[in-house]
Amino acid sequence: MSCLSVVSPFVLFIVCCCSLIQAQQPYVGKATTNCSNTENSALGYSCNGLNKTCQAYLIFRSQPRYNNVASISTLLGSDPSQLSEVNSVSETKTFASNQLVIVPVNCSCSGEYSQANTSYIVQQDDSLFVIANNTYQGLTTCQALRNQRSTRTDNISSGETLTAPLRCACPTKNQSDLGIRYLLSYLITPGDTVSIISEQFSAETGKTLEANGLTEQNPNIFPYTTLLIPLQNTPTSSQTVVPPPPPASPSPPTPSPNSEKSSNKTWIYVVVGVVGGIALVIGTVIFFMLSRKSKKQPSPIIESQGSEAHEKPLNKKLDKESQDFFESLSSIAQSIKVYKFEDLKAATDNFSPSCWIKGSVYRGLINGDFAAIKKMNGDVSKEINLLSKINHSNLIRLSGVCFNDCHWYLIYEYAANGPLSDWIYDRSNEGMFLNWTKRIQIASDVAMGLDYLHSFTNYPHVHKDIKSSNILLDSDLRAKIAKFALARSTDGLDGEFALTRHIVGTKGYMAPEYLENGLVSTKLDVYAFGVLTLEIITGKEVAALYREENRNLSDVLNGVLSEEEGQEESLKQLIDPSLHENYPSGLALLVFRLIGSCLNKNPGDRPTMDEIMQSLSSILTASLAWEMSYNASGYHISS
Repeated sequence: MSCLSVVSPFVLFIVCCCSLIQAQQPYVGKATTNCSNTENSALGYSCNGLNKTCQAYLIFRSQPRYNNVASISTLLGSDPSQLSEVNSVSETKTFASNQLVIVPVNCSCSGEYSQANTSYIVQQDDSLFVIANNTYQGLTTCQALRNQRSTRTDNISSGETLTAPLRCACPTKNQSDLGIRYLLSYLITPGDTVSIISEQFSAETGKTLEANGLTEQNPNIFPYTTLLIPLQNTPTSSQTVVPPPPPASPSPPTPSPNSEKSSNKTWIYVVVGVVGGIALVIGTVIFFMLSRKSKKQPSPIIESQGSEAHEKPLNKKLDKESQDFFESLSSIAQSIKVYKFEDLKAATDNFSPSCWIKGSVYRGLINGDFAAIKKMNGDVSKEINLLSKINHSNLIRLSGVCFNDCHWYLIYEYAANGPLSDWIYDRSNEGMFLNWTKRIQIASDVAMGLDYLHSFTNYPHVHKDIKSSNILLDSDLRAKIAKFALARSTDGLDGEFALTRHIVGTKGYMAPEYLENGLVSTKLDVYAFGVLTLEIITGKEVAALYREENRNLSDVLNGVLSEEEGQEESLKQLIDPSLHENYPSGLALLVFRLIGSCLNKNPGDRPTMDEIMQSLSSILTASLAWEMSYNASGYHISS
């Protein structure tokens, strides 16, 4: 027993040393994607290789701005001739979107860490998080970028040149003895496992686990983080080809005119609710999609990011998601109506300009009632699935769908008074005026809709794009939240928050923890709601609030929320001038305090939508009483 107690620590020491020799450093997971993490583990891989300098490889996924040999080489500091050679392409090659590109780099020690340095010129609206996780796709980190700056701060300006240390490493002596000549930095994507990645690059799973300090008992890896792949040979272009999915069932024959007439009949059967027609609808949709696919390439989806746009290819995964949705159409058809395209043409006078509202939205007359008909491209399954399951007066209602010529048409309830942005920014139409009480009613409506999304749906949902143009007003000026394309279920969130590296939304409304660290939670909507309510009360666009004297939102509220003299004057300067002092100053102060709590930098300090809804309900009740009293005193309040 005494021998065991002496030997065990020695054996443990030997095992640990061997593990450290083989591993570059323990896999640190999400620590590299969280900009607020200050641990040194996010700065790079440890400099523990046999050589201080070596040839290393990175995997980069081609994207619209960086999609050819020249632009990728410049971004990642690689030799274009070497890049074209290892990928077996010419130096003028343009890669398809999302294609895996092998990037050779010279990796060397810089202090305690291995890295391949390149330079990057800051673009407008960039942040360290966006540069690290969007532009460089996780091949560098916020911490590494910050550490290269003399100021060690996150404050960067357009045109500034940054040093970007890329995550690479050199084989250790132990790895070299085992025949490992190169290490490849691979960015993990959803669905990846150590064994799948290893197999793709002809590496042994056990050696990959060892290279990253992982074990068979704990092989967990996370998307948007890097994994070192030990290679005995130079990677080849054949290893970047994603394996095709299992073969699908044979495609149906090319449609004939007679079959198209038959398919039109099935739409009629669906409209009248015949159960058998639903199955034919599904077959028709898949039938047309498959026949179209052989004739034309799919178009990319564009995800808005304020003034920027990111292209996301319609890949095989997306196709599968769409197909899964088509297969579930029968259940959705029980709650929303499936229309023939001829019905929509008749409702809009063949999509006449006189029926055009904005963008790809038309007003249609269906069964004597107005409807908003929106033409959409790409995968709309998530939005349709969500809207088909929710029912709340402050959320826009989806009443029907149609599919024609590779386009979806979504039929929504019609909001006669259009987007809220037209009412609070447009000064050209004096008739479009909202008094104090109407403004509080609209804010309260939005709060109730968000509270429903956060608390009463099957798994809370985050809208992620609350802004004035996405709030529609009906004929009674009651608010309805619209545009659920970015909405996300919290099912599967890691605790209260989740991480993402793909930042989408509208600048000014996005919470700081989302912009800086990619944190997603219901508190994103709370922050955006604070910005929206500030716009409702001030009558100013959020972009204007940022531009004025280079102030941020906290500066805008400081004068009103301070206890110093002059608070009343600050209140008058901030309130929308069109109210002409027809507002209760005491209640206005309460609203600004509520806005201030929504805009807290720390998401944990922000109130829930339920708390916000209760506060606004009390303010609305008091506002109605004030309005009655104000009118009774002989003053006139515009409506």
